Amino acid sequence: MDQKAFIASLDDNARIDLTSRTDGPGVVRLLQQWGLLAAMAAWIAAGLPFWPAFLLPLGILIVFQFTLLHETVHNTPFASPWLNRLAGRMAALLVLVPHDWFHYFHMAHHRHTQDPDNDPELESPKPETLAQYALHVSGLPLWKSSITNLLHVASGKCDFAYVPAKARDRVVRDARRMVAIYSALIAVSVLTVSGLLLWIWVIPAMLGQPFLRLYLLAEHGRCPLVANMFENTRTTFTNRLILWLAWNMPYHAEHHAWPMVPFHQLPQLHKFAKDHLHVTENGYAAFTGKYVAGLK
Repeated sequence: MDQKAFIASLDDNARIDLTSRTDGPGVVRLLQQWGLLAAMAAWIAAGLPFWPAFLLPLGILIVFQFTLLHETVHNTPFASPWLNRLAGRMAALLVLVPHDWFHYFHMAHHRHTQDPDNDPELESPKPETLAQYALHVSGLPLWKSSITNLLHVASGKCDFAYVPAKARDRVVRDARRMVAIYSALIAVSVLTVSGLLLWIWVIPAMLGQPFLRLYLLAEHGRCPLVANMFENTRTTFTNRLILWLAWNMPYHAEHHAWPMVPFHQLPQLHKFAKDHLHVTENGYAAFTGKYVAGLK
């Protein structure tokens, strides 16, 4: 059974319940994550005892705001459109990804998941050798491509097939706003001779990025290049902390099968879909071990 047949097999009440949007769960998780992020950043900024110990957890929380950005481009974590926009744009700033560009990039990924000719995620091949894997996990290629892409779009070169012509000016303006914000932050840091941003943002994010690389690799890495979302996407069974951190996105096959389902309903969707999943893994350590074992 593919995702279309699966959704059609559900009764009307189940479909309504699963796709109903509300602000509550998203607001709670947002306040939890941003509150913790602010607290750790403040601890580091104040130079309180053991502050270096907070660099890595702060970095992991920063880079995993990508999963919040991912959810907001689906407009599902909150019922209120303004909350989706606010949370999404703040997350985009934290992870150096142009919000409006990513919307179209990600929608193309959903339309053409694991299609070698049309899925933009496949433009960056998955690592197949130990050297490629080490470089990928380091996050260095990601930072380089993120900066290059942001400047490319901000320069007015929005030449992506998946961005509609009528949206390109808006995508460029969004990227230019981000560049202006980053430029202002850098200018303030230089003028005040302050290294604060390095310690509460740049360095933590660089430390945390390998964890996001490992996490994201499990979503489609080594999955078949087929159209069925229950086959081309992996669900990874994991603990509550990672589910909390990643906005329930380890239920990734379920998310791809039905992107309209909000993050807080994915565990319920899993109960309906679990017998149809073709690719699953018991934890990220298990996935990583198997992936590494298959490298050349």
